[in-house]
Amino acid sequence: MELESMTALELAKKIKQRQVSVLDGVKSVFARIEKREDRVHAYLDTYRKEAYTRARQVEKGIADGTYTGPLAGVPIAVKDNICIKGKTTTCASRILENFVPQYNAEVVDRLEKAGMIVIGKTNMDEFAMGSTTETSAFGVTRNPWDPGHVPGGSSGGSCAAVAAEEAFLALGSDTGGSIRQPSSFCGVTGLKPTYGTVSRYGLVAYASSLDQIGPIGKNTADCAALLEVIAGHDPKDSTSIKREDLDFSASMTGKIVGMKFGVPTEYLAAGLNPEVKDAFMEALKILTQMGAIVEFFSMKTTEYMIPAYYIIASAEASSNLERFDGVKYGYRATDYEGLHDMYRRTRTQGFGEEVKRRIMLGSFVLSSGYYDAYYLKALRTKALIKREFDQAFEKYDVILAPAAPYTAPELGKSLQDPLAMYLGDIYTVAVNLCGLPGISVPCGKDESGLPIGIQMIGDCFQEKKILRAAGAFEKGRGDFGTAKMGGDRG
Repeated sequence: MELESMTALELAKKIKQRQVSVLDGVKSVFARIEKREDRVHAYLDTYRKEAYTRARQVEKGIADGTYTGPLAGVPIAVKDNICIKGKTTTCASRILENFVPQYNAEVVDRLEKAGMIVIGKTNMDEFAMGSTTETSAFGVTRNPWDPGHVPGGSSGGSCAAVAAEEAFLALGSDTGGSIRQPSSFCGVTGLKPTYGTVSRYGLVAYASSLDQIGPIGKNTADCAALLEVIAGHDPKDSTSIKREDLDFSASMTGKIVGMKFGVPTEYLAAGLNPEVKDAFMEALKILTQMGAIVEFFSMKTTEYMIPAYYIIASAEASSNLERFDGVKYGYRATDYEGLHDMYRRTRTQGFGEEVKRRIMLGSFVLSSGYYDAYYLKALRTKALIKREFDQAFEKYDVILAPAAPYTAPELGKSLQDPLAMYLGDIYTVAVNLCGLPGISVPCGKDESGLPIGIQMIGDCFQEKKILRAAGAFEKGRGDFGTAKMGGDRG
């Protein structure tokens, strides 16, 4: 087996056994990037020289016992809204095209303490606003399974990098499905942890009450191992939670006999692609054959999830993005008259269309006369949605849903109808509204060979349940295969 085809844990094990070197693993990633990146465009920047130097340091650290974790020596990609000291962090936006942070995000520090090697920053939808990675100011990312299709978003670059074997693991961020949906489109595994489990310090904010950093890997075991690295309390993040139950890998016993899975009937209604529904129902059959109990129930708040999410997320985005004004950092317009004209021209030229659309929507729902009618009503609706999930988890261990209502759309089609793109988040946004953990696992392919994902949702702090369920499902499903990039069989 070639190195790039291994899982992250398999590579780390071979490194510990001295069958391969850390440098070998890093070189294999850059060889794959050279081979595929011109078609995929998963990365905005790569750090070859620094990665080679870091690999030699980690090799010594493993030998002398400094790095003992299960992922020591593994290369990893990082989404470009996560700060790395001395490296450009753009959020795929022109307004931050020259922004260089002077500190690391907490998750980056944790990666380094675990002996992992950051190999580059991945492309994304601008400020994580989008579902296709087409709103990036620096070009689109393509789906490794079919370059004519999108990889999903907003963490499309991270998911495409893992799917194309240009990274063993990646970090993404999830505000309304931005890890789970592109994981489904790209045939990889992506986990959104319980809100507050992973520090948001150094993550450029989109919607602060919804954002959460999470792992993306080739399988559930890799995601569980990476979550152990990045999870934990951080005093620099006021929303960070103190948790003791962080041994996620230990939960993956492969046994789900007697576990109860609930499926909202509303999630199987009109709008769900028939091929996605068939793959989802086949996944339910596999879980049942493995001894799980699968039941259907009604989730009456489903129709309110999308409007509540986009009102709350846009309102928070409007507030968070007001700091990008051309004064302190980032892009500044060159031709202006006076301060207010500089603000206006900088933001007009610096932000893309989708970001401006959401800022305007957020400013509207927060404005005098509309705050009560929209924003407060959305917050009350969010509480109702959370209550319904709480009631469901009194009966079920895990809630099942498709990760997306369709497979990866063709490039250029989604942006023609933004409202339809928003409605595509129907199965993912509630997880963020309620602060729940959710994981997307490949469960099938459509007739064109594009991946389909099943989403497993747990109650707050119940990552272990969804990881156990996802790991067991992988065994029942069997090998899913990898993206071949059309005629590329390498």
